[in-house]
Amino acid sequence: MEWRDQGILLSVRRHGESAAIIEVLTPSRGRHAGVVRGGASRKLAPILQPGAQLDLAWRARLEDHIGTFTVEPVRSRASHVMSDRLALAGLNAVTSLLLFSLPEREAHLPLYARTEALLDLMGERDIWPLAYLQWELALLEEMGFGLDFSACAALGARANDLSYVSPRTGRAVSRAGAGEWADRLLPLPACLLGHGGAPDDEIAQGFDLTGHFLHNWLAPELGSKPLPEARARFVERFKARATL
Repeated sequence: MEWRDQGILLSVRRHGESAAIIEVLTPSRGRHAGVVRGGASRKLAPILQPGAQLDLAWRARLEDHIGTFTVEPVRSRASHVMSDRLALAGLNAVTSLLLFSLPEREAHLPLYARTEALLDLMGERDIWPLAYLQWELALLEEMGFGLDFSACAALGARANDLSYVSPRTGRAVSRAGAGEWADRLLPLPACLLGHGGAPDDEIAQGFDLTGHFLHNWLAPELGSKPLPEARARFVERFKARATL
């Protein structure tokens, strides 16, 4: 059994004296693990950094075996993140959430494409935090928990003043539709509707919104595992930047 593809390195751990077990996200094979012989060597260890884009060849005797990878670097994203603690935290949040959420060997092509695009933006300090927030929405969508900002859930019509999201249904609510229930709803930042310039305080508000559904919708579906700490660390670091 064998195949070849490109992929994004999600994790690497030492295996024995010189090998490594890696997990990657690929367009056609989804999240996939395999052994890299010599993966802990001086030659390969610098290549096997989370977030790296790799050319992959996988081989195993049987389809359900872990198999072995041979890898070639396509591009490293280390220069995007190693000098920027916030970008590094964002990269760790992305890889951790993918490992947390995705089943093994199941393709998620739209999410793969968004992930690759997001990681390529990590060097654009003023752009990528909004792209990351939109990526979390895409992750929820891909896992079957998409939020609906198309119309007011209370009034049943499109509105220009969508300002909240129902924590129960994930549907948007207008200011008029919220009425006296506004304090029980989640704020919907304008940047998620394509309005305004996406200041940091709005993006931080968006992380509270997506965090609610990651915690209360996605995690229980995966056996009530806690969300990866890397996501909380990233949000905390971003909110610290937003208050400067």
